[in-house]
Amino acid sequence: MDYVGRPFDHAVSALIEDIESRGLSEKIMLVCCGEMGRSPKINVKGGRDHWGGLAPLMIYGGGLKMGQVIGQSARNGGEPASEPITIPDLIATIMHTLVDVGEARITDGLPPSLLSVLTRGEPIRGLV
Repeated sequence: MDYVGRPFDHAVSALIEDIESRGLSEKIMLVCCGEMGRSPKINVKGGRDHWGGLAPLMIYGGGLKMGQVIGQSARNGGEPASEPITIPDLIATIMHTLVDVGEARITDGLPPSLLSVLTRGEPIRGLV
């Protein structure tokens, strides 16, 4: 935590304070996420192994509803206890703030791969 946690906390806090002081929280979205969490069990070396079942995610700004925790982990911290949020859901949440997805669906000439990315997930409930 000292090596990564403190500098991350300082940088994110400073950025959010700057965005707030400039009145730009509706126009800027900060997304901080990790690729994995840590195992709910301590290994033989006294540490925790990589764990793909849960990962940290923080979203600030972008006109979303802020100041809440969404979702829960299982008691052991190993799996989601409530509805899991997937990468497509994160992308859908971000895209919801940038484009009218319904309009994009009927726009001629957009690559099918782009439409697939835009429509694969659902925006995170409670944020939009």
